[in-house]
Amino acid sequence: MPPADPRAAAPATRPTGGPTGGVDAPEDAVVPVGRHPRLRLALLVVGLATGILLFAVLGVVSVAEVRDAVEGLGPVAPLAFVVVSAVLAALLVPGPLLAAASGLLFGPVLGTVVSLAAAVGTSVIALHLGRAAGRDGARAVLGPRRAALSEALLERRGLVAVVGQRLLPLTPDAPLSYAFGALGVRTWQIALGTVLGAAPRAFAYTALGASLDDPSSPLALAGIGAWVVVTVAGAEIGRRWWRARRRRAPGAEAEPDRDSA
Repeated sequence: MPPADPRAAAPATRPTGGPTGGVDAPEDAVVPVGRHPRLRLALLVVGLATGILLFAVLGVVSVAEVRDAVEGLGPVAPLAFVVVSAVLAALLVPGPLLAAASGLLFGPVLGTVVSLAAAVGTSVIALHLGRAAGRDGARAVLGPRRAALSEALLERRGLVAVVGQRLLPLTPDAPLSYAFGALGVRTWQIALGTVLGAAPRAFAYTALGASLDDPSSPLALAGIGAWVVVTVAGAEIGRRWWRARRRRAPGAEAEPDRDSA
């Protein structure tokens, strides 16, 4: 009896190419979906919109109030600020304002460490909330094959995706951390990616907060310089990614490489 062909037992896959970086997904891929996935996803979106309205627009809790409350805690003030700032940023209080308050309270060095630790805490909180409330909804919206493909891609390249997003200008970290959770990014990927990608901006915002009383000081100029460098570098990374994505898209026409011209 001839040996069985091992390929016969493998599920049929369709090469994706394009922006997915060559990750294959089974054509009949099935991903588990819980009860009422779209409703849970909608509730998550409504909750985030409510957080924006309450904290970013109406200012129910001000950064100044947080700073004043933490300032009198003595040696435990940095740890307390990390916890409070992580929760507030997950509720969509603007992270740059919290980082500036950290610089004003703790100075540029300790303030940067505190800001970065709070950013990691926010990303992990948002990731798990997004996973619990939005992952099944994302699967239902994307469909079985696209969901399986996205999860396979992020399993391999989630760290790169997080670092790239953290470096991009005008992309808020907390809402996208919820999206990363819904799309299957792992905890270690978002934590390490936040450390690597958010550190330059954490220093920039913290340095600016620490030098509010002297905007022309070397520290303030260093913060502004760091912000400008990271913004330009992030925009260039985003531009190159978008061009590479268009080149790999099916049927895309080759574009001249201006960078090598």
